[in-house]
Amino acid sequence: MLASRATFLSSFHTSIALRTGRNRILIRPARLTFRPNLSSRHSISGDSKVRHSRKLISRRTMSNSANQSSVVGSIFPEQGQDVELLNFVNDGYGGVIVEMKVPMDPTAFASSLRASISSWRKKGIRGVWIKMPINLANLIQPAVEQGFWYHHAEQNYLMLAYWIPDTKHTLPLNASHRIGVGAFVINDNREVLVVQERVGKLRGIGMWKFVTGVLDPGEYIHDGAIREVKEETGVETEFLEVLAFRQSHMTFFDKSDIFFICMLRPLSFDIKIQESEIEAARWMLIEEFASQPFVEKHQLLKYMVDISMAKIGRGYTGLTPVRISSAFTDRLSHIYVNIGDLNQNNHDGSGSNSCCEDKSKM
Repeated sequence: MLASRATFLSSFHTSIALRTGRNRILIRPARLTFRPNLSSRHSISGDSKVRHSRKLISRRTMSNSANQSSVVGSIFPEQGQDVELLNFVNDGYGGVIVEMKVPMDPTAFASSLRASISSWRKKGIRGVWIKMPINLANLIQPAVEQGFWYHHAEQNYLMLAYWIPDTKHTLPLNASHRIGVGAFVINDNREVLVVQERVGKLRGIGMWKFVTGVLDPGEYIHDGAIREVKEETGVETEFLEVLAFRQSHMTFFDKSDIFFICMLRPLSFDIKIQESEIEAARWMLIEEFASQPFVEKHQLLKYMVDISMAKIGRGYTGLTPVRISSAFTDRLSHIYVNIGDLNQNNHDGSGSNSCCEDKSKM
C-alpha cells in the first residue's frame, strides 16, 4: 500500500514498439504519473495510455495511406517529439530520392529532414537527393542549413544533394558538357548553305558561316542538326553523317562543350531566314566559302572545310546514326558508326549481319 494520503509522486518511463505494414513505429517514452490522493476520475492508467497511443498511430497510418504526399506515415522520436519522416524512393545505388510536392512549414520540414537523415543513417543509406520544385523554394534554406548542397537546377526545380557517411562522397557530378552541332549542307552544285548572324560574336563582320546551334534536352545529334537548319534557313534536309567533333572546356558558364560537325543533304532549296537570329542566308560555292579571311585564320573552320572537301572527294568517311536497343531499358538510342567499313566487314564474312543501310555516299 502507499504510505499516508500525503501526495506521493512516482514516475516511470515506458516505450512501445508497434508494427504497421512495413513500417516499425516507435512511440516516444510516455511519462506516467500516479497521484494516489486524487480521485479515480482524474487519473489515467498505463493501459489507457497505450490504447490512446495505438488509436493515434492508427489514425495517422490510415490518413497517410489514403493521401500520399511528401510525408510518409512513419513516426520518429526527435528531440522529445514525434516527427513524421519524409517520403522517398531508392535511387538504386544505396541512396534515396525525396521529391517534394506538398507545401510544408519550413520548421516542420527541417524537423522531418533531421529525423529522416537519422533514420537513413541507421539503415546504411549513403546519398540523399531532394528534388525541390520552384514553388517550394522556401524549403531550400532549411535543407542547406543541414548540409545539403546545390547539385543542378532546371527551369522548374532545384536538385539538392547530401552525403551521410563521414567519407568523401561518390555522388555523380552535374552534367559537365553542352552539346552543339554545325551543319555542313551541300547540294549537287558544290554549293554550301551559309548564314550571317544577327546576334552573337560574328554579328556585323560580314562573315558567312555554317548553321550552328545547341541540342535541346533529349534531342539526338542528327535530329538537332536537321532542326537547326530548318529553323534558321527554312531548308529541309536529310542527315548523312557526323564528320568530326571538337571538345573544349570552360565555355558556356564554365561548362565543357562538344561540337559535332554534321553533313546533311538538302531536300529543298528555297531559303526563308529566322529573322530573330539570322541576318542573311544563301547558297555559296564551297571554294568561295573557304577563301574567306576569317575562315583561313580560324583553325576549327579551316578543319571543317578540309574535312568537308575530303568528304566530297569520297576519301573520307564519317559516322552514321544507327538505332539500337538496350538490355536495361525499353528506350531506344543511337550509335554512330562507319557504315561503309562495317558493311564491308560483314560482307567479307568476318562480322555480323549488316544492321543498316549505307547512307554515307551522296
